[in-house]
Amino acid sequence: MKFRSFYNEVLGCKNEDEVFNYLIENLKSSNTLWSYFVNWDKVFGNIKKLEIGLNLLNYLIGKDDFDAEFKNLLRENPKLIKILPALVVSRNKKFKILVDFNNRNLKYKDFDFTLKTPTEKDLDKYLEFVNNTGLKDLIVSKKIKNLVDYTIGVEAGLDSNGRKNRSGHSMEDIVEVFIKDICDKKGYSYLKEANAKKIKECFDINVPVDKSSRRYDYVVNVNGELVIFEVNFYGGGGSKIKSTAGEYRNLYDVLDNKFKFIWVTDGLGWKTTARPLKETFEHNEYLISLAMLEKGILNAII
Repeated sequence: MKFRSFYNEVLGCKNEDEVFNYLIENLKSSNTLWSYFVNWDKVFGNIKKLEIGLNLLNYLIGKDDFDAEFKNLLRENPKLIKILPALVVSRNKKFKILVDFNNRNLKYKDFDFTLKTPTEKDLDKYLEFVNNTGLKDLIVSKKIKNLVDYTIGVEAGLDSNGRKNRSGHSMEDIVEVFIKDICDKKGYSYLKEANAKKIKECFDINVPVDKSSRRYDYVVNVNGELVIFEVNFYGGGGSKIKSTAGEYRNLYDVLDNKFKFIWVTDGLGWKTTARPLKETFEHNEYLISLAMLEKGILNAII
């Protein structure tokens, strides 16, 4: 980095080492927002697509002759077939299931839940599926009262798989508050998640990328000069976090000082991975944290 006077004015740091120590010592323990837990709009949007079928399947709850009733229901309503995987927490519609391996001979069976006109053999396989996955027992024993309510819980569980992405989006949302504030005050415009094509279309400026899939988290147009932001948060360490430091060191070289590049990163994961972070800190011109943003460092940089 290049030490500049505003680091002293804003952060009270007198040299590069003090700036880096400020970054490490003020890392945030969390960027978790309320939106991290469950995206209920998405959950109920998915339920709406299944609700009619789920209410039809409710007919099976507590039935003594489940097998016959199940197959008859699917004969009359084959659209119900595609709903069955959702009841066992899966969005897949085709499975190759290992059904036997005890004799050192692996035997698989294919299950296809996309069929519109199932044969009797297909119906037998669907019955085998609900039996062996435990769905039949769940429905017959009345352990659940309503398949709609049950599936809401299933969808909420599936939605939790998106928490990693939501954590990344949380960091972007937090940083955007600071970017939007400075743009509103100074009359700048900015783009979010912009690739080279979008930047060219909006600002008529050609920007290099280090990989074809690169979408810069934020790009600010400061009177015809671009300021490019990459943003992330790491609550824990590991190989991924080390490679990220190297990635943004390389990206700085790709941009070749033709564009101002600011990497905003945070999280206690850097506490145990400080060395690669410091290497990038020393190599790049700007590497800042949330605590620095709170202090107003962005107003000094831009």
